[in-house]
Amino acid sequence: MKVIGEIIGGEGRATRLGFPTFNMVLPGGVEDGVYAGKAKYVGDEYKAVIFADERRGILEAHLLGFDTKERERTIEIEILDKIRGTRVFKNDEDLVERIKKDIEGVYK
Repeated sequence: MKVIGEIIGGEGRATRLGFPTFNMVLPGGVEDGVYAGKAKYVGDEYKAVIFADERRGILEAHLLGFDTKERERTIEIEILDKIRGTRVFKNDEDLVERIKKDIEGVYK
């Protein structure tokens, strides 16, 4: 599934944990979970780890290797494969370790 949407603000938690994301309104037809995908932003394509959260109605994409300061108001995200469902973690350290594993899976 490919979606193009306006970037919206988030809570900043992913950035505080070391995994900044671009956020957009969750499109219909996307289940909760973590996905491997791609993103096009500022003319470049990136591999992405994508989190779909139906409860908050948000889609978050962490772009692997993104390092530009340029900003646009829209982003194109392509959702490819579901990595896993959502989970509740006991603490931020457990969540960070799981995100690292998710990223390793996308790099393969």
